[in-house]
Amino acid sequence: MTDSRPTALQLCPFSPYLEAGLADRFDLVRWFELTDADQRTWLSGGAGSVRAVATGGHIGCPSPLMEALPNLWIVAINGVGFDKVDLDLAKKRGVRVTTTPGALTDDVADLAVGLIISLLRAIPAADAHVRRGAWPSAERPLGRKVTGQRFGIVGLGHIGSAIAVRLAAFGPVAYTATSPKAVDYPFHADVHALAEMSDVLVVACAANAATRHLINAQVLERLGPESYVVNVARGSVLDEVALIAALEEGRIAGAALDVFEDEPNVPEALRASDRVVVTPHIASATVQTRVAMADRVLANLDAFLAGTPLPSAVA
Repeated sequence: MTDSRPTALQLCPFSPYLEAGLADRFDLVRWFELTDADQRTWLSGGAGSVRAVATGGHIGCPSPLMEALPNLWIVAINGVGFDKVDLDLAKKRGVRVTTTPGALTDDVADLAVGLIISLLRAIPAADAHVRRGAWPSAERPLGRKVTGQRFGIVGLGHIGSAIAVRLAAFGPVAYTATSPKAVDYPFHADVHALAEMSDVLVVACAANAATRHLINAQVLERLGPESYVVNVARGSVLDEVALIAALEEGRIAGAALDVFEDEPNVPEALRASDRVVVTPHIASATVQTRVAMADRVLANLDAFLAGTPLPSAVA
């Protein structure tokens, strides 16, 4: 560590491109590689030197860590989710929080559509069927047609809107959000009503206290045994216990999930179900988007270091 550059804590692995950019600007501490004991030891001598935390939306910045850094300036999130940062605490401590909005919208929307097609047409199961040599002796069960389905979108922000545009090519789209938007899609004031008219319910809302377990047993019951739920938002928005029960009891037809309540741990009941498609939180995981996200993280950090307005601050 030198005296000429500020120190930053890196809380999770990033692309080589982003890590190189961080290393160019900061004395970088790879926090996620330290044991708990080593972290405590490092903080006892280095906490005061930390000016920045670089992290992912799935990790955020734990409040005890924020409170242990007396001179922290900024938490720069490589993602759009900030539900794992206590914004009230950040404001109280004078810590700015930034995200990377816009950079990953297309990829998340594309993956949502891919999950829907994979789920209704059972593409992962069909792929496994061929790979294990089962095709010569058995045909796969019939799938469900995607075109003509009724799509309900929970949350019509940037990502939800991009999903709606894509799905409108397949069938009618409706949505629920905190308030009606200036769009042509029908608005439903609550998610229960939206679920009742949806064949496929796509979860794309922000994660916060108000949306925790928004998709619960009652919503799944309204969705019904011939319908599906797809989650590309955050794991906390969907009650996994209720989902597993609904799947096992045949109260919904299936689910496709890119996010989970306790990532990277996924319940065995979801992993084992042939009516569930799972991906490991890869909605933004393309070369192009990860570069764009990294550029936004670095732009926020550069602005803060220069004392200029932050491009994408949430606090």
